[in-house]
Amino acid sequence: MATIVKLPSGNWRAQLRHHGKSVSKTFRLKSQAERWATEQQDRVGRGETPTTRDSVKTDTIGELIKLHLDDMAEVGKAAQRSKEHALLRLQDDRDVGKVRVSHFTRERVIEFGRRRAKEGAGPSTLSIDLSFIGTVLGHASAIYGHKVPTEDLRLGRAALLRLGLVGNAAERDRRPTTDELSRLLSFFRFQPRLVIPMERIVKFAVATSMRQEEITRILFDDFDGEAATVLIRQRKHPRDKASNNQYVPLVADTGFDAVALIKEQAERVSPKGSIFPYCARSIGAAFRRACIELRIEDLHFHDLRHEGISRLFEADWDIPQVASVSGHKDWKMLQRYTHLRPSYIASRANRRKAL
Repeated sequence: MATIVKLPSGNWRAQLRHHGKSVSKTFRLKSQAERWATEQQDRVGRGETPTTRDSVKTDTIGELIKLHLDDMAEVGKAAQRSKEHALLRLQDDRDVGKVRVSHFTRERVIEFGRRRAKEGAGPSTLSIDLSFIGTVLGHASAIYGHKVPTEDLRLGRAALLRLGLVGNAAERDRRPTTDELSRLLSFFRFQPRLVIPMERIVKFAVATSMRQEEITRILFDDFDGEAATVLIRQRKHPRDKASNNQYVPLVADTGFDAVALIKEQAERVSPKGSIFPYCARSIGAAFRRACIELRIEDLHFHDLRHEGISRLFEADWDIPQVASVSGHKDWKMLQRYTHLRPSYIASRANRRKAL
């Protein structure tokens, strides 16, 4: 039976006794010690002799990805949903995860990028994929001392950049028109077979400027009707990956009353748990289907966040006030979501002339 103990240095020692002899090995992480101990017990079960040789499989990029995810979870820094989803997809990719580390060449990186582009991946998506691969390789090198093809990854990325397949995301300025939003709300209102209350969710998204994942994560326990606030747990943040809980004011200045929408929702679901207990992906899918049905082009659910933020500015809110709702920490990021309508700018200028 193996034992695992934490040493004063902070490292972990795994020890296994077999036929009166003891074999042990020290690791930086507990998960590494547990993996080694399990492997040695499996060796004993097969009639083999335990060994101190590190037998964790790291032959392929996919195995390095698994190692990275396991290790980060062990130290309390588990990957967020979007990163985990991307890494798991890369783990199964024939040009990445299934490839031996020694065979992950510049040519392989370029082949991967060309294929992903043909499949519809945009420059920013491919850039994120390559960044995640670089993170995994850096982890394997720093923690385990593995020789990894970082130079091949750099050269492959440079080639894809020259081909225009890697780059930053183009900034969107899409807002639903008044007619489009009205048509969407009417469409959802008369869909009796639709389980998800999309009309209410679309209104709430505009009222709060929340992302669809945030909408499905907020709890009734975190809603304060008297103070008109709600707590968003682990809100997305570009720097604070571990925890970013934020109290958000619920307002009606966008044209939709967030508090009233929550109270309306409370009459239809259990007052315990999530306010909107639905799958975020299903919400996105329902929104896309409606846009197709109504022939509304190039409108994403996330554009409702742009709409809500822009409406707050059009209601004469200042930057700090809008940021308290949107969660942005600086004006540069908030500016990307602000798209004032020309009609609003013109009417504001006319009001000033009248004064």
